[in-house]
Amino acid sequence: MFMRDSNRLFYSDKALFDEMLFPRCDSKHRKGTTRGTTRLDEPLSSQPPYDDEDTTPGDLLDSLPEKIIDGESAQPPAEVDIQPPALPPEVPQVPPPAEDPVPDPALQPRRSQRLRKHTTRPDNVYGDKHPTKIVRDIERTRTWRNLTEGPSGSSRSRTSQDQTVPGDFPEQPDPPSVHGENPPESEDEVDQLVLARLAQEGGVKFLDLLLAKAVPPFDLGSPDTSNIREWTLRDIQKMPSDLQEEWRKACNEELESLRKRNVYDLVDRPRKRKVIKNRWVFDLKSDGRKKARLVAKGFTQVEGIDFNEIFSPVVRFETVRMMLALSALKNWHISGLDVKTAFLYGKLDEELYMEQPEGFKFPGKENKVMRLKRAIYGLKQAALAWWKALDGSMRTLGCKRLLSDSGLFVNKNKTIVIVVYVDDVLFFGKNKKDINSLKQRFMKIWECRDLGDSQEFLRMRIKKHKGCILVDQCDYLTKVLQRFNLQNAKAVPTPLPEGYHPLPNKGSATADLRSKYQQVIGSLLYIMLGTRPDIAYAVTKLSQFAANPSEEHLSRAYYICRYLAGTPNYALVFDGKSDGGLIGYADSDWASDPITRKSTTGYLVKLANGVFCWNSRAQKSIALSSTEAEYMSLSDSCRQLVWIRTLLLELGIHLKPIPLCGDNQGSIFLASNPVQEKRIKHIDLRHHYIREIIRENKVELFFIEGNENPADLFTKNLGRIKFLKFREQLGLKIY
Repeated sequence: MFMRDSNRLFYSDKALFDEMLFPRCDSKHRKGTTRGTTRLDEPLSSQPPYDDEDTTPGDLLDSLPEKIIDGESAQPPAEVDIQPPALPPEVPQVPPPAEDPVPDPALQPRRSQRLRKHTTRPDNVYGDKHPTKIVRDIERTRTWRNLTEGPSGSSRSRTSQDQTVPGDFPEQPDPPSVHGENPPESEDEVDQLVLARLAQEGGVKFLDLLLAKAVPPFDLGSPDTSNIREWTLRDIQKMPSDLQEEWRKACNEELESLRKRNVYDLVDRPRKRKVIKNRWVFDLKSDGRKKARLVAKGFTQVEGIDFNEIFSPVVRFETVRMMLALSALKNWHISGLDVKTAFLYGKLDEELYMEQPEGFKFPGKENKVMRLKRAIYGLKQAALAWWKALDGSMRTLGCKRLLSDSGLFVNKNKTIVIVVYVDDVLFFGKNKKDINSLKQRFMKIWECRDLGDSQEFLRMRIKKHKGCILVDQCDYLTKVLQRFNLQNAKAVPTPLPEGYHPLPNKGSATADLRSKYQQVIGSLLYIMLGTRPDIAYAVTKLSQFAANPSEEHLSRAYYICRYLAGTPNYALVFDGKSDGGLIGYADSDWASDPITRKSTTGYLVKLANGVFCWNSRAQKSIALSSTEAEYMSLSDSCRQLVWIRTLLLELGIHLKPIPLCGDNQGSIFLASNPVQEKRIKHIDLRHHYIREIIRENKVELFFIEGNENPADLFTKNLGRIKFLKFREQLGLKIY
């Protein structure tokens, strides 16, 4: 820093001086950077001269003691000796040193009377304050905000591990003023001020703050099992030693299965090739088993280089329920298998490399990587590779894959039906001995765990009782209610209030609201697709607003959870003694959507007095009349019945025309009579498919009163009386 004659300051970390303008000093002594600065290690004769304008109040000379003796040079000051605290009375005190001679006032440096004043700017938002005070105030304000608001990016939900605490978070107090009384100097003082203010006010806010600081109950021994799949190896290492040993045993079992399957080879890290990373995924099975899975981070794969095709078929939910209904009617045996590490059997055509797993690297080979020869969980093409291997093995066992559903296989005699969903397998058949024989042959090809008589499939509990088969998702429903703290919520009689129509959100939803809403709707969708057709309309209607939900939408989603909380023990019952055959019901609600004015289609199909197939959705185009909407609904239901008929035909079951009931005489007439009128000539050709099916005698239409049509449950929000009436006809019962 230097100053020119114009009293302008120049700042720089480096400077190049022109000696024509700034001549070099003849003296070899280095002068102070500021005029009037005393150099303590040089004699008085070498000190720079003092001027009235050289010294300002508050300089170092104000507190520096001088020892100047007349006629002698000033000696370097002795080291300052800090006196220790006073000793106890029994220890003799050291006599104080002699007082220093009073220096001559004439030799004292002259002090300027000019007051120190900092430069002020009229547009300064901080006012006429010294820069150092401005910086100090900013730091204090930032410290205050960090203590009261928490670090950026954090939220109350993270602190409480997604456990909702009644009440809102305490309002943030304003930072203490720095103009008047002294502000707090430390974080502890700030924290004490917040607690003192909240304690004085009392109420819910103070209790809320205390509960937020409490240790979560799941932090007393192990992480929270509700989000067990989010655990990492570090979370396992924080557990007690006995739990650590159990989880490490599960990891070693996974690595041993990789070694047995000859999944990889340890090779040197390749050049110019991307190495895929991995992570451990932990899970706790319904029977209490601890499972560890090494999963590749497949999202880092590049399409066209690391993979091409990824599609893999699975069995449909309605197919599983239909097989359970057939088992109830025909008194079939149901036996299950679980294929261990199924994806490890698929062979890879691509050249892939993966890092060694965390915490289990080979000693002395830490820098090597895995050259994958077979598929591993997490890869994009893993499911397809396993499916190809499974399809080939089923052909060697003499089983044929059905065209109607790729997840279904049947033996040559069509006496045993095999349902496969990835690595979960169910065997259906009349003869238990033949089933066990086929299972043994299957287990020789793949390493499996024999489950015996099946009691669970796809998180659905299967139970046989007095000729009936009951299917429910009570355990999963309980977890969902606990996840959103609604297990003790007040029950309501219907999924949604009667006549309620959700409207789009005119604003923009926050990221937290959108994420929470999608979690609730996704959980309800899984329950609805499995065993709860009574919430089909409510869930599908609210799922239309998942992209931009509002608080009203979230409260209505919680309303559905409250309905489920009041009916947690309901199961879908297939009564084998009823001899109930196939029958379908279809209905529509004309122009039910107040925004698009599209109609709603709803249908269901029953077997063994229990519904196994249902649907509720908006129609693709706008119907100009209620008859047209009902005609489109019958056509959609007819396509589903044709698929069911074809599937049963592949299983060797021949059917008569399947009855389909509707509550609109005009739509039944149009479907049964191929007439062309000006009122229906605009209907899309695809909806006239029903006429061909009726002509081929595959489906037969019947009229039913609207008050007796259970499909009405899938088209609108009904009142309590009609809802309970139609719910009972679905086959949902408490057990």
